[in-house]
Amino acid sequence: MADGTHFSPGRRSALRIALVNNMPDGALQATERQFSGLIAEAARGDFDIDLQLHALASVPRGDQARQVMGERYADTETLMAQGADALIVTGAEPRKSDLRDEPYWDELTGLVDWARTNTTSTIWSCLAAHAAVLHMDGIVRQPLAAKCSGVFTFERSVNDGLVAGLPSLVRIPHSRRNGLAAAQLEANGYRILTQSPRTGVDVFTRQGQSLFVFLQGHPEYDADTLLREYCRDIGRYLRGQARDYPQNPQGYFDATAERAFRSVAMRARTSRDPQLLRECGEIAQAMRPARAWRAHAVMLMRNWLEGLAAAKSSAETSVRQSA
Repeated sequence: MADGTHFSPGRRSALRIALVNNMPDGALQATERQFSGLIAEAARGDFDIDLQLHALASVPRGDQARQVMGERYADTETLMAQGADALIVTGAEPRKSDLRDEPYWDELTGLVDWARTNTTSTIWSCLAAHAAVLHMDGIVRQPLAAKCSGVFTFERSVNDGLVAGLPSLVRIPHSRRNGLAAAQLEANGYRILTQSPRTGVDVFTRQGQSLFVFLQGHPEYDADTLLREYCRDIGRYLRGQARDYPQNPQGYFDATAERAFRSVAMRARTSRDPQLLRECGEIAQAMRPARAWRAHAVMLMRNWLEGLAAAKSSAETSVRQSA
């Protein structure tokens, strides 16, 4: 059974949030820490948060990851039996071109169906967002011409409680190779909250019995997450595991780092010398990337917690009045 992480008790009823962490082994602990930290910062002591850790049992894991998860993580059967006010469901390592062929497809879509009627709200992140809309409405994500990687500016499309207090333009990191078309989403009843003519849809929602919130971006990212992913992708290219050399993340590097990494790219395309990865590490060590999106990410999460707390308070009031 998963051990709960409790954030400082406040003036409101405890919110039980289940983090269903399906990220690959190498990113598992970082993702847990990122979401946990974002929730804690957004709560600011005003909410009592009980964060429970879960994972899809059908996501392939190595021995070390299983050991790390140990008794701290529970499966989705346990989640459904215990219940939760809300979920945050992360993406997973894509192994198939069609998400319906993934080994965890049936378990993930079962969670989608359960969450629709058993939660107040669920956040679906990255690949989980793509899987959820595919399962519910048959909307197939489309491969991008090049990986969408960087920190991008999105325009707030509508007035909505989830984006209340945010400026008209928000900055959010994205790291994905696929995307969803805004026209298809809107035709199927989804509400787009933030988007860009250049980068596409960022945050969108669907209101049913439960409010589903979909994130194509990664507001939870650490300052150096895009840097680490970029160096990982360079390593895959140098080892012959990737055909194309990765593009620099957009809107992320300063001028010095941009020039240094472009120099590495020019030489790597001539010769896939693994020693270049050491040079990438030296460049990365000298960098101090800013987490310019943090205030926007915290506000988004804060608004989500506010909505959860209001819904829970209203339900508890109705129970007391009917007793």
